[in-house]
Amino acid sequence: MKKNKSVFLIAVVFLFSITAVHAQTLNWGSLQKEQKHVVNMYAGFDYAVVCGIGYSYHLKSKLPMLLNVDFSEPAGENGFDDLKTKIGAKAEVFNYKNIKLIASAHGIYRRYQNPLVRLQNFGSEFAVATGYYKPRWFAAAEVGFDKAIVSHFKHSSIYKTDYPAEKDGWYEPATGGNFSYGVQGGFSFKRSDITLKAGKVLAEDFKSKPTLPFYLQLGYNVRFR
Repeated sequence: MKKNKSVFLIAVVFLFSITAVHAQTLNWGSLQKEQKHVVNMYAGFDYAVVCGIGYSYHLKSKLPMLLNVDFSEPAGENGFDDLKTKIGAKAEVFNYKNIKLIASAHGIYRRYQNPLVRLQNFGSEFAVATGYYKPRWFAAAEVGFDKAIVSHFKHSSIYKTDYPAEKDGWYEPATGGNFSYGVQGGFSFKRSDITLKAGKVLAEDFKSKPTLPFYLQLGYNVRFR
C-alpha cells in the first residue's frame, strides 16, 4: 500500500510540477515611458496546449520595471480544472547600445485535478533574458527556473475506496522544479508586439525530462497610456 501511495504521489507531483510558466515576452526597445499599460495574449505548447492572458503596469521609476499578473489554462473540456496564475515583476537591469538584460521574479499558484486527486500548489519562477532590442524588432536568449514549493492534496472518494487511510493536506518541502532555456523574438509596431518564443525544459536533477520537453509560444501585446 505504501509503495502504491509513493508511486501515485510521485506521478501526480511530477505531472503537476512540469507545467512550467514563462514570463510575458515584450520588446523593451519599443516600450515608451508614457505607455503605462500592457495587455498580453498568447497561445502555444507548455506541456499541453495552453492559452492565457496577462496585464502589466509600467512603473514610474529610474529602473524600467513592469508589475504584472497572468492567468493561463490548458485546452480541455472542463474549464478551470487545471489553471495557473502568477504575479510578480520584471525589470530592465542592464542596457548598452540596445543590448539589454531583463530579469523577472514571480509567485505562482497552480491547480490540477483528475479523477483521483485535486492538487493545489504554490511556487516561484525566476527568469533572465538577454539580447538585442530595437524599436521595430528584437531577438534574445532566455533561461528560467520554475519551482513547486508546497502542494495541497485532496483525494477523491474513488481513490479513498482503495486507500481509506490516505490523508488530505499540505505536502512539503518543495515537490519539484524545472529549468527552461530557449530563444525569443518578435516584431513591433506603434503600439503592439507580435512575439514568438521556443525552448526546452529540463528537470532540476538535470537528468529527467517532461513528457513534452519543449515549449512554443506565440503572443500579442498591446501597449497604451
